[in-house]
Formats: sequence, C-alpha cells, structure tokens
Amino acid sequence: MAKVVVLGGCGTVGSIAVRTLARNNEFSEVVIGDFNIDRAKLLEKEINSKKVTSLKFDAFDKKSIMQAIKGADVVLNCVGPFYSTVKNILKTVAEAGINYVDVCDDVDVTIELFEMDGEVKSKGITALIGMGNSPGVTNIMGKLAHDSLLDETDSVDIFHAHGGEKVEGAGVIGHRFHCMSIDIPMFLDGKLQYVKYFEKEGIALRETFEFPILGKVPLYPYPHPEQITMPKYLKLKRVTNKGSVIPNEYYDLTRDMCMLGLGSREPVKVNGRDVVPYDFAVAYILRERERILKETNFGAQRGCASVVVKGKKDGKYKEFRFHMASQSQALGEGTGIPAAMGAILMNRGRVLGKGIMPPEACVNPQELLSLLPEVMTLDKQKEGGKSFGGFIVEAVDEQGNISKFDI
Repeated sequence: MAKVVVLGGCGTVGSIAVRTLARNNEFSEVVIGDFNIDRAKLLEKEINSKKVTSLKFDAFDKKSIMQAIKGADVVLNCVGPFYSTVKNILKTVAEAGINYVDVCDDVDVTIELFEMDGEVKSKGITALIGMGNSPGVTNIMGKLAHDSLLDETDSVDIFHAHGGEKVEGAGVIGHRFHCMSIDIPMFLDGKLQYVKYFEKEGIALRETFEFPILGKVPLYPYPHPEQITMPKYLKLKRVTNKGSVIPNEYYDLTRDMCMLGLGSREPVKVNGRDVVPYDFAVAYILRERERILKETNFGAQRGCASVVVKGKKDGKYKEFRFHMASQSQALGEGTGIPAAMGAILMNRGRVLGKGIMPPEACVNPQELLSLLPEVMTLDKQKEGGKSFGGFIVEAVDEQGNISKFDI
C-alpha cells in the first residue's frame, strides 16, 4: 500500500489535505509532518485513524526533511511561505527520488523552481507545483476551455476572494505583504508585463467582480503563477489574476499598513527599544481581524474562485465562467482539497511527465473532474432556482445569453 507525507500537515491548508487523504482509500499511511508537533499530534488524535501518524520536522533542515519523507510514495508540501521554504524542500525530495506535489502560489519562487527542472528530471521524478485553488484548479479549468470547449481562446481571467476562516496565522499576513510588495506579472496583449501594486499600472487593473455567494467584491492584482505558466502551455493573448480577502474592511487594513511601510523587517527605535514594524503590523492586523469580523457580522467562512475564459466557437464569440463557490468553506478547503486530489492523481500515475510542471502541463481536466465526487464537498444550495454554491459553470454566447449548470 502507498504512503503520503504531508509537510506542513497541521496548518490551515495542510490539515484539510490530511483530513481529505485520511477519508480517502488511496493511501494506507498518511503522515502529518510539522514543526509544531503538539498541534500535529492533536490533529492525529482528532482524526482518530490508524493510518494517520505525525512527526516533527524542520523545513530549513535537510536532514530533518529527509527523515520525515523516508519511505514515502508521494510528498505533499503545504509549508508556507513558499518563497522561503519550497526550494529547500523540493531539492531534498528530488534527491530522495520521491514524486512531489505542492500548493506554491508565490510567483517569484515559481520562476526559480523551473530552473531546477533538469535536476528533477535527472532523478526521474514528477513534481506537480501549484496544485491548489489559484493556482491549481484555475489552471486546469482554463486548460479545459482552451482544449475542449473553444476553437480559439483569447483570454483567461482569474478572480478569487475568501474570508472568515476560523484561524488565520502570521504567515498568511506575511504572504499578503509579499504579494503587495513584489512586481506583479500580467500577460497582456500577448506579452508578459510587470506592474506594481501601489503604482498607476497596478491601480488601473483593479476592478469589482460579482461572485456567486459573495456578491460584488473589489479585487486587486495578484502575483500568482498562472500569468507566468499558462501562456507557456496554452495559446492565449491575456492571462490576469485578481483577488482579495473579505470583509473588505479587513483587506483594506492590510493594504494600508503595507502601503505605509509597516511590512518592513528593519527595526525602528521606539523609546529605546528595537521594534520591527512587520512584527507589530502582523500582531495588530490579527487582533483587529477579530473586531472587524464581529462588527461586520461576517458569519461563517466562505469563498469563491472564478475563471472567465473568452474566445470563439464555430467562428462566434463564446465565454465560459467556472465558479468554485462555498458558503461554508474558504481558504483551507479551497486549497487543501485540490492539493489532496493532486497527491491521489500522482499516486495513480495520472500526472503525466517528468520534471517540474504546473497543473495545465500534466493534469488532464477530465481526470480531475472524475475525482471531484470522490473527495470534494463544496456546497450545493439552491433558493428559488438560483444556485448559491458548488462547482458552477456558465456559458455566454455572442448575444450575452447565459446558460448555467452545476457540476
């Protein structure tokens, strides 16, 4: 029987992946690898399955990683922030000759990972990177429309928002600061371009998008890997990615503190003491989050990722909109479940090719869709014939008529 090791297995994303894999029959052993061994053991106890075990590992210690992944058939990496951890982990897993899946959503380090492609191929292994929600399912839905639903594809535009998770850690805030601080790639007019979040090119790309469940949400340029990877494998003129966190007041607080420079890790003297702005900002944001959620009566966690693909079919304009929506699940489920699906497909030999590959390069959309009923439990709620959740697909013709159906 097969063994999967989930690194970062008791985090927001990793814990969902572990629970999903524990429910599924694909693996006889599911190992929770995490630096926080007390929390890992607590998760192991909660799941209460003989096939789930836990161990402590350090993402920055090669020997520790090697010990954690010993005997694994698949390693699923959920350790963030990826810009500081993923290269060390992937290099070690490759040396061990084990097939690998991650949910890396940092575009800058994704580019660096591709530089390791030759090294990974030389070990004869497959490394599926960015197999979460965005990136991940978004890439695969874009590929589905491009390959099977349209004759010509002009654009893939990705929109995502979520909020209200029961737990939000410092690493998540750090990731958002990172996303607002680096150059953001956008594939526009057939060319890869970079914009800055707080400058006019980035500001010009902001827009409001209407999601199922969430309604209208202001969205901002996001430096995810789809804009880099999808044009390499699909013939497209535009790929964009925009997102936010709800409620809007919470995202605004994070954005404004980053704009003021409070994401800096350079200490500042305050009354004779060294204070790191980043440390203060993260603590303050997490404290204020609870107040904002309460004052806005936010309620249960929820989220949606939408992929809008435009092109032509039989010489006429055609548009497909894929919405992955839930009013009881958000970041953890939206990313952790696809990650688990990636590990299952990897073990079944359904991730094709060797080396480092994004989802659109090696995952057949039909394979993913066939796995959905087995592992994915997005909401399917209707009221007055209107769908409020699930996997929703809309087709739009040249007259603007919309045909809607759920999967």
